[in-house]
Amino acid sequence: MKIFVTGGTGFVGRYVTKRLSESGHEAFILTRSPIRAKESVSWATIIEGDPRKPGEWQQKVAESDAVINLAGSSIFTLWTDSARKSILDSRIVTTRNLVDALIVSGKEKILINGSAVGYYGSRMDDEILDEDSPHGDEFMSQVCVEWEDEAKRAAEHGSRVALCRFGIVLGRGGGALAMMLPAFRYLLGSSIGSGRQWMSWIHLEDLFNIFLHLLSNVEISGPVNCVAPNAVRNAEFANILSRTLGRPFLLPAAPAFLLRIVLGEFANVVLKGQRVVPKRLMETGFSFRFPTLQQALEDLIK
Repeated sequence: MKIFVTGGTGFVGRYVTKRLSESGHEAFILTRSPIRAKESVSWATIIEGDPRKPGEWQQKVAESDAVINLAGSSIFTLWTDSARKSILDSRIVTTRNLVDALIVSGKEKILINGSAVGYYGSRMDDEILDEDSPHGDEFMSQVCVEWEDEAKRAAEHGSRVALCRFGIVLGRGGGALAMMLPAFRYLLGSSIGSGRQWMSWIHLEDLFNIFLHLLSNVEISGPVNCVAPNAVRNAEFANILSRTLGRPFLLPAAPAFLLRIVLGEFANVVLKGQRVVPKRLMETGFSFRFPTLQQALEDLIK
């Protein structure tokens, strides 16, 4: 298949496009920095363009069989007014332009659109959340709702749309794990706040295999929770990570009030959480290679 990818030079995008190429697919990556992209993603065809603006790049969308939309500026920052606008626009406007190109093509396509478990909002209790659970009312929840609404327009014009609600993506060389490893290796890692907040996560290889599953199974559309079947509490995550590294777990939990002072509203992303299950994937026969955190971390670290 010819697969058009936004966000293809990021942590998830680089891995996904490389594995798509290895699997016999032809990947096209949209980027505003083609020279830099050619140095880091030699396995894909580079398309120059800004996804936040209509342009000639939309013709390549029309020529592709499927689109994987991973674009979006980082949420790991202070949520100032300008940061909020960037977080929202980089997702909403990009998706709007992609869907416009799909509609103009007049052909049925596959759109695998990024979203996040932040859709469900912060949940401190043990409530189990599946794809039918209601969305929250926080900033990231509203971002995800608007993001998914833009993608749904493609379904109104005949395309099959999967709304992939990502958990914390664990992989080598980037993402959340890369930020945590230095502290835990030097005995500075700890749990956060109460340590009881749920963390819904996914191994990067399983995420790639989910994309293949969605591409090949025509009956799957709508929301899909892209998380492993076994969420863990924050304190358990920290303990398993320390044990996998062969390090003692010594420090007390980082206090919530300090994180709120430093990170502002974004602190709620790490101080609270969601216990999300991949109901739709399990119903459609998807098999996780790394269903437990222990298995995932042993693969990524050892």
